[in-house]
Amino acid sequence: MRPGRPHKYSMMRLLLLLVLALSCRCCPDKCLCSLETVKCQNQDLVDIPPSLPANTKSLFLTGNKIAQINDSSFPTRLENLEEMYLSGNEMESVHAGAFKNLPNLVRLDLSNNLIQNFSESAFPDDSKLQFLNLSRSLNNCTTLHFFVHANLPNLTSLDLSNNDLHLLPDGMFKGLPGLATLNLRNSSLIEFQSLDENGALLALRDLDLRDNNLKDLPTAMMADFELRVQLAGNPWHCNCFISNLLAWLKNTTQVVDKHELTCTDPEAVRHRPLLQVQQSQLKCTGDMERVLKTSYVFLGLVLALIGVMFLLVLFLNRKGIKRWMYNIRDACRDHMEGYHYRYEINSDPRLANLSINSDV
Repeated sequence: MRPGRPHKYSMMRLLLLLVLALSCRCCPDKCLCSLETVKCQNQDLVDIPPSLPANTKSLFLTGNKIAQINDSSFPTRLENLEEMYLSGNEMESVHAGAFKNLPNLVRLDLSNNLIQNFSESAFPDDSKLQFLNLSRSLNNCTTLHFFVHANLPNLTSLDLSNNDLHLLPDGMFKGLPGLATLNLRNSSLIEFQSLDENGALLALRDLDLRDNNLKDLPTAMMADFELRVQLAGNPWHCNCFISNLLAWLKNTTQVVDKHELTCTDPEAVRHRPLLQVQQSQLKCTGDMERVLKTSYVFLGLVLALIGVMFLLVLFLNRKGIKRWMYNIRDACRDHMEGYHYRYEINSDPRLANLSINSDV
């Protein structure tokens, strides 16, 4: 063996290590790097570190102050990044192209933020995202409109729990053909009719609607789905309008917590398990009586208000009304005196002849 060959191999090895070091980059300031994981948690960061190692697979940025993500947040392409956690950053905006350089991102946690603007172009067209957590991040349903035009064909799990949504936008699930798990627990929903006829949510297998404000639920939309549903914690109104829901609950195995459902009203069945209520007890007469009573009270208040206004008008115009009544009285008096004079003439023959002669 030649004497210079070991030195040559050492130089090649050093160059290779240098290339690998440059390609992998150093660990960013205020971060801890271990193998393929980078943790930059609770460091008061206002931006995402620009020089992340190229081999990063899991990125933790929780508990910072990153208010927004835009197309320059990830200036270089991170092919290996699969998991990113951005919970608790008081984030307000996710702009277009925010994740364009993360082609293999599979799991994204944006929970516990204050998102008001979420661009429909935030994800690349070929996004591989499967898990998206937006729990405690949205203030109203308008933020969800980005789903209407977003293309996330690989998304299988979506967490929208603990938000103040009330209603879901029409067609928000059309771009999510693979969605299998949907968590809407404690989101102030007053209605849920998103299993529509447009082919949305055909792959849905797990639906959590607990602790909302649902009073009824269309059952026809769920009959043809192999679906696991949770419905406890909603204020069910046990009247004639949930007759179909009750019949469905007693025969279905889809609702896993159906024995925990209780009636909120009417008073006769309050706190009673929904499955123990008979169809004959689902009446609306009490509701109609309450509506009629309310109508009568409202009508009485309107009539009383009209009476008060009438009396007020009379009081304000009392002088004019008094003058008008005096004029009517004088007119009636003159009229009656004329009748009285005519009567006296007609009753006295002498005055009657005088009246005839005077007329001639």
